[in-house]
Amino acid sequence: MTARAGRRYALDTNCFIEGFRTPQGVRELQQFHRLFAPFEYLSVVVAQELRAGVRSPADRRRLERHVLAPFERTGRVLTPSTQAWHDSGDLLADLVRRDGIELRRVSKSFGNDVLLALSCREAGVVLVTANARDFARIARLAPFDFVAPWPAPSA
Repeated sequence: MTARAGRRYALDTNCFIEGFRTPQGVRELQQFHRLFAPFEYLSVVVAQELRAGVRSPADRRRLERHVLAPFERTGRVLTPSTQAWHDSGDLLADLVRRDGIELRRVSKSFGNDVLLALSCREAGVVLVTANARDFARIARLAPFDFVAPWPAPSA
């Protein structure tokens, strides 16, 4: 997919994880950063999930230094508004009514995905994610822009 000029992007947690774990993922993540750094934002929802996955103090320091701090220094951090939090609860309730999902069986990760989608929508940021299935489900009720990894810069 080609990126449009002036668009802003946020990576889903799965993009970072792939970029941390495999040589191909490292190359793709670094290439994305090289091409989109001025247009790239970090959601605090993703930051929370990344921090939760840290297993050692050394890994936490690397995460903070190389991933979180650059976004904080440049003021490119997305924080869900109060309205996004309220809307995420309403959207989950709509999914219970419309799709018959059982709220007690909804993973914390899916709840985070709803909040991530809504905060990207209100900020006008395109979400880059490998989880098209869940985000398409969310977008049916709350349309927002998302793309599969990795968007190409526009010509």
